[in-house]
Amino acid sequence: MKSNMYLFILFSLTFSITNISAQQKSVVAKKGAVVSVDEFASKAGVAILKKGGNAVDAAVATAFVLAVTYPQAGNIGGGGFMLIRMKNGESAAIDYREKAPMKSHARMFLNSDGSVDTVSSNYGYLVAGIPGTVRGLEAAWKKYGKLPWKELVMPAVILAENGFKLSPQFADYLESSRFALSRFDETKRVFFKANGDAYRAGERLIQKDLARTLRIIAEGGALAFYEGALAEAMVADVSNNGGIWTEDDLKDYQAVIRKPIVGTYRGYEILGMPPPSSAGVVLTEILNILENFELKQNNPESLHIMIESMRLGFFDRIRFLGDADFAKLPTDKLMSKQYAKDLAKTIDKAQAMPSVKMSEDISAIDESMETTHFSVVDMDGNVVSNTYTIEEWFGSGAVVKGLGFLLNNEMHDFNIQPDVSLFNNQKGNSPNLIEPGKRMLSSMAPTIVLKNGKPVLITGSPGGKTIINTVLQVIIGVTDYRLTLREAIDGPRLNHNWMPDRVTMEKNRWDAKMADDLKSRGHNVTEVSYLGDAHSIWIDPVTGVIYGEADMRRYGWAEGY
Repeated sequence: MKSNMYLFILFSLTFSITNISAQQKSVVAKKGAVVSVDEFASKAGVAILKKGGNAVDAAVATAFVLAVTYPQAGNIGGGGFMLIRMKNGESAAIDYREKAPMKSHARMFLNSDGSVDTVSSNYGYLVAGIPGTVRGLEAAWKKYGKLPWKELVMPAVILAENGFKLSPQFADYLESSRFALSRFDETKRVFFKANGDAYRAGERLIQKDLARTLRIIAEGGALAFYEGALAEAMVADVSNNGGIWTEDDLKDYQAVIRKPIVGTYRGYEILGMPPPSSAGVVLTEILNILENFELKQNNPESLHIMIESMRLGFFDRIRFLGDADFAKLPTDKLMSKQYAKDLAKTIDKAQAMPSVKMSEDISAIDESMETTHFSVVDMDGNVVSNTYTIEEWFGSGAVVKGLGFLLNNEMHDFNIQPDVSLFNNQKGNSPNLIEPGKRMLSSMAPTIVLKNGKPVLITGSPGGKTIINTVLQVIIGVTDYRLTLREAIDGPRLNHNWMPDRVTMEKNRWDAKMADDLKSRGHNVTEVSYLGDAHSIWIDPVTGVIYGEADMRRYGWAEGY
């Protein structure tokens, strides 16, 4: 009877949100909140909070639901980073970034003439790193969770099993990705109708294979994903399609609990992710540089200084950062206030520094814009900031046969061109070359900001290498400009990543005079449709009131109670 009641409650929870496709950008809450790109996920997370779960429990439930309802980025076939701050002051950075298989090597994506194979490095099975999401979520739950593991996974199981009605946005995502997804028969079977037609908005997507996989994880934990029948099926499918995974790759994968990067900015404490995420180090470096200047909102000189600081931070990113388990990285130097002060002196307030003058040997790789972030706070003040991904939209495009989930294509986040000259004829970017068992460099930037030792801001974003600068501008908005979180999120954004040497500005959000002024200072300015998707939470340091704010540049849902 108890078991039946348990399932009934879970079914009621998921069924109640299958017919809603609206958006809720803001919520004011007293006890807790979850802000994500997806309504199903945010509601499932808050339901766990209401049942007595803490922020980590809610984060686990949210992440598994996103694997069902937002599979273009939410996943169990990829990886990411979770930043946690508990009410007792304890903080942890859960690194569940994907790893290179043990059979991988630095030249694995090169043709015989040394050029990059643009198919195998983007689609299919060779480009998939060993996934970390299931291990990472379990590692966070084992250390900090309260509710039973199964209770956190079952909402996702039932959503996959019973299906959910597609929003117009999800239907558009599937249709626009038809070419990439149609490369693989199993993917077509899962995401398109039997006759090949796409699902339309309002139609129900049922994922029976994914439901079975998630149920096995709910019953057996991460071990059931990384060993046994699921692992055997994964390796068989990957191997049969040109990949190089082994069962030992899966068995040996472990998430790592690391110490967060800790920086300060104008009286605030900034917690960020350590390598292999570059975000904590680079964000700290840029903020340290900016601390040497007075920033004013909508001021051309302030924007110029911000751009030059971004340029300097990202130059150091590509020179020095990678997987700290494979190389000694100069993180202490990069995050020091004196180093930032010295860099600040190199900024000419009137003229941009051309990136090519910083190094004439250039090899900079792009990162996909398609990731997803969510933020969580519970009634006790525990907070979670989580960013995870399968790299590009729908990852490698390949669904594992019979298991229902997409593989990532994260291996191309390594520098896959070891023969390209970089920095004084050094070959390749050695901190981020492919090596067996190595985690690829990332820009994912789950971030927690503290004031007087208490969390006030939980934030993060998708957007590839633009992520760090999106988070930077949200922080500057609420600190330097004294904006509300809503105002800081809605404000116009720009981006510079050292190379390519261009400033991207959001179209129709900036005064044309700003772009003209930047051009007069030597910046190459272009427009983009949007930058970032920063689903964030502000906790009023005086009243404790929680403000959940979804970034509506794409879609989002803020849920609280």
